[in-house]
This record gives sequence, C-alpha cells and structure tokens, in this order.
Amino acid sequence: MQVTNTTGPITENADIALRLQDYAALLEQQGDDAFRVRAFQDAADHAGSLPVALRDIFAREGVAGLIDQPTIGRAIAAAIAEMLTTGRWSQLDRLRGDAAPARLFMTIPGIGPALARRLADDEDLETLEDLEIALQPGGRPIPGFGRRRRQLILSQVNERLGRIRTARHGAGSVTPPPVNLLLDADRLYRDRAAAGQLRLIAPKRFNPEGAAWLPVMHARRDDWHLTLMWSNTARAHELGKTHDWLVVYFRKDGQPEGRCTIVTETRGPLAGKRVVRGREAECEALLAKPALPAQGAG
Repeated sequence: MQVTNTTGPITENADIALRLQDYAALLEQQGDDAFRVRAFQDAADHAGSLPVALRDIFAREGVAGLIDQPTIGRAIAAAIAEMLTTGRWSQLDRLRGDAAPARLFMTIPGIGPALARRLADDEDLETLEDLEIALQPGGRPIPGFGRRRRQLILSQVNERLGRIRTARHGAGSVTPPPVNLLLDADRLYRDRAAAGQLRLIAPKRFNPEGAAWLPVMHARRDDWHLTLMWSNTARAHELGKTHDWLVVYFRKDGQPEGRCTIVTETRGPLAGKRVVRGREAECEALLAKPALPAQGAG
C-alpha cells in the first residue's frame, strides 16, 4: 500500500532508526553474535532511509505492513510497534540500564506519578504485562484499586497491549526453554560475572551513585537467544538478592520474548540449589539425573 509522506513522521522514522542503531551497538559491546547485530543495523539503515512514515504503515496495515518492509522481521517489527505505541522500547531501556517501570505505567490514563511509583516499587511490577496480570479479576489486592478502577485501568492496559502483542506474538505463544538449558546459562553467567568477564551497565533505578555494577550476558543455546542479568527490582534490593536472583529474557524465532527468574532455593529438597521459579518440579527431576558437561557461550 502506498503511504503519503509527511515531514513529522519521517523525523520519527529517524528517531526509530537511531534507537535501532543504538541497540545494535549495545549488542556488539556486550558480546552478542554478529548476525543479530547486523540485523538491527540493517533495519536501522532501512528505517532511516524510508520515504514513507512507519507510523502510517503501522496505522493502515498493522504489523504485517512493517514485516513486509525489507530487513524488518517479526522481532524488529514488534520493537517498532512498541516504540510507536508507547514511545519507549523495553529491550533498549533494559540494555542501557534505563528501565523505568514507573514512567511506563504513567503512560496509562488514570495512573499518576504516586500510583506509578507504588506499582513499580511496592508491588514490584516491571512491565505492562505484569500490570495486566496483577489487575485481573481475582488478582492480589492492590491498595488504591477498587473494582471499578481495576476494570477501567485494565481496559486501558489491554488496549495498549493489543497491537504490541499482535506484533510480538503473531499466531505463536511463549514456550520457555528447557530448564537444563536455562540452568546451564545461569552457571555460565555467574562464573563469568564473578571473573569480571561481562560488560557492566549502570542501572538508573536504585543506583544513586551511578555505579556500573550490573553484568549483562547474551548467549545462544540451540535456537534460543538469551539475555541474562541480575534482578534490579525493588524486592531484590529489599531482600538483598541482587546477586542471587537472575532474570533471563529468552526468544526463539517465531515466538515472542519471554522472561523467567532463576534463584537459589531456600526450602525443601532443593534448598541451596539453583531453580527456575515456577518450574521447581522440573528442576528437581533434572537434578536427580547425572550432571551434564557445561557448554560454552555461543
């Protein structure tokens, strides 16, 4: 479909191109594979030279119109859709150390600064998906949220996530990697972080001194791309778990990005062992088997 060119949206194209280029540079600095770095560089070049507005393409054709563009596959189309819909890009914020859930929540009508901070810090929510789950009927009580307010804000969140989710998920759903793959990556991350072999970023949250303390690792396992970093949530800081709780972001071609947390279990038969939260039974079954040799990063 031919889209009419306008000056403002083309300037927005340039901003999107700059973010894609920044992301490629961060991936390269943090040791990601050259193929993935090049994919974001190529998408940045195309977005910056495109004579039509990405916003118009997305408005008229949805994510399919973005995917139809040269060099823009589903993952990059989802990133562009998130930028166009929210004004932010969570993956770039994450690698920059700029993740700011309160600012994200404030983009939802009905959520002001005080409530946004409470959701991020007291309720330990990080993403719009976290907020959506917390506001579901039957979810945990949240101070200041009566039934009507929950419904109103949930409808706003659902509307915001609708197009982003279509871009991220397509017809697929999140299928997590096997626990042995995740625990192997966990071992490698902790070893390399302890040896000072990982690039450090300076997160803006809970870091008034601006210290670069948070190691980031990218790794390939089979068809999975993984990004690993210590948890920098309010709850992790409160409990002194910022060097124990490990957040793993995972993606496989054709699937949306998923997230899990690996922790040291404190109770039961797995006490002292590393486990994937919510998948303890699988971890227990795995640990009952003979240990497999560790793999290298790739």
